[in-house]
Amino acid sequence: MTKHANDCPSPVFRAVSHLHVDDVEVSVAFYKLLGFDDKNWYRKDDGTAMWAAVGYSDNQHRRAEIFFAKASEPVIPEQQAVLLYLFTSDVKLLRDHLLMKGLHNGGKYCGQAGPNNGRRVVFEVQHPAYMTEGELRVADPDGYCLLIGQYDG
Repeated sequence: MTKHANDCPSPVFRAVSHLHVDDVEVSVAFYKLLGFDDKNWYRKDDGTAMWAAVGYSDNQHRRAEIFFAKASEPVIPEQQAVLLYLFTSDVKLLRDHLLMKGLHNGGKYCGQAGPNNGRRVVFEVQHPAYMTEGELRVADPDGYCLLIGQYDG
């Protein structure tokens, strides 16, 4: 058994975001626009998608996963306080792709929800001090905030 600095005999080695969403199929389709593939589904007998997993991996050992579950109550993003921080190698290219795929152009982000009631919106690339190569703000179909930083590591 490997000893760890904090003396934990069996440390957690994987974390996956799990979002409650209004429509699992709509969320999976949206996250496919970001390069995720659908990996696994759970459906009720009537075919209603209740849960799904999406993921991305490449030969450079980059990996990402998100789980989606059908929410039992209305999704109100301001009450959920969900923010996912993701990475891409070219935020401008990704922004152009999302606009071509029908996301709403939110312009410069100034604290507003943006068009389309803050759903399926992509804002202009910004360059904060902690992500000087660029950071993209996107609102998904449930209004959850995605910040996508440009990183080649």
